[in-house]
Amino acid sequence: MLPKFEFGDEVRIIRNVRNDGTYPGMPIGELLIRRGSTGFVVNVGTFLQDQLIYSVNFLDQNKIVGFREEELIAISEQWIPSKFESREKVRSKVTLAVRGEVRASPGSDGEILKVLRDEAGGVQYQVIFYDHVLQVPESVLEAVYVYDDKETGDAATQ
Repeated sequence: MLPKFEFGDEVRIIRNVRNDGTYPGMPIGELLIRRGSTGFVVNVGTFLQDQLIYSVNFLDQNKIVGFREEELIAISEQWIPSKFESREKVRSKVTLAVRGEVRASPGSDGEILKVLRDEAGGVQYQVIFYDHVLQVPESVLEAVYVYDDKETGDAATQ
C-alpha cells in the first residue's frame, strides 16, 4: 500500500466533505470542504491498517482535513466540475427508458452512484432509480433537497 501523494503535493478534492463528527468545533453534517478546493498534503497515515488517509492543509480556509485517496486528484489532473457528486439524492426531470421500457418517470428519486467526467458530451452519472442503474447526462437530473425541521427534528425532502 504505497501512497499516491506525498508531503507537499498540491491536491484537489473531488467531492464535498462534511463533518462526520471527527472535526472539532463544527456541527456534524456541516460542509467542511467544497469539491474542487485545493490544498497541500501535510501528512499520510492509515485507518484500520487498510486505508491511506491524507491530511490536507487548506491555507485559505485555515483547515486541515483528512481524506481517503479516492477523494483526491493531483493538481495537474484535469478537473471538470459537476453539479452532483456520489451519494447525492437526485430526481429525474424526464422519462428515462431502455429499449422502450420506462425505468424512471419524471419526478422519480434516485441516488448518484458514480460521476463520469470524461464522457463525450459532458458530465454523466450512474444513478440508481428503484432497482435500475442508468447512465444519464447531467441535464436530465435535478437536486433533491433534504432539510431538517429545527423545531421537530424531522427530516424531509422537497
